[in-house]
Amino acid sequence: MQDEYRTVAREGVHETEINRSRFLCALAPAATEEEAQAFVARVRAEHPTASHNCYAYVIGADASVQKASDDGEPGGTAGVPMLQMLTRREMRYVAAVVTRYYGGVKLGAGGLIRAYGGAVGEALDALGTVTRRRFRLATVTVDHTRAGKMENDLRATGRDVRDVRYGEAVAIDIGLPEGDVERFRSWLAEASAGSAGFELGGEAYG
Repeated sequence: MQDEYRTVAREGVHETEINRSRFLCALAPAATEEEAQAFVARVRAEHPTASHNCYAYVIGADASVQKASDDGEPGGTAGVPMLQMLTRREMRYVAAVVTRYYGGVKLGAGGLIRAYGGAVGEALDALGTVTRRRFRLATVTVDHTRAGKMENDLRATGRDVRDVRYGEAVAIDIGLPEGDVERFRSWLAEASAGSAGFELGGEAYG
């Protein structure tokens, strides 16, 4: 399993013009293939009069799902170079749609490949990327008298406090780097004089 992956920082659109054709690259994070397909459908619906709405997406931290479409452009000149740009930049969980409004000048196969791949690259630069690292979810349980200090100590030592739940005891949900789990157990035992509970959960990225 990948320890980290890169994805687009936010949804957005970047436009370039090449030989009077407009290329609008829309990018969005997509957690699943269904989300990616829904994004493609939404962009297509926003540009019903466009010459082409070509797309590519990569899903999975290990890039297990990869799809691309030329949407009527000559085979291999649009979707594939878009996908290649995403994979070359090591992007994951991302969908890209390049909408082309034809400007009357033919670009040729090489020109199209450069235009579609370049539109994705420029959009990634404009919108920015983020790196998400794999971590373990865990829950620290303490009594109410220690909860405030424990939460403050966790934040002060740079821990990722994700939620605090109050019941008979106080449960503090945190995220830990995989390699930090045993060191954290020791720290917690010392910080709470052995009174805090600790339970490991599943894995996530953040």
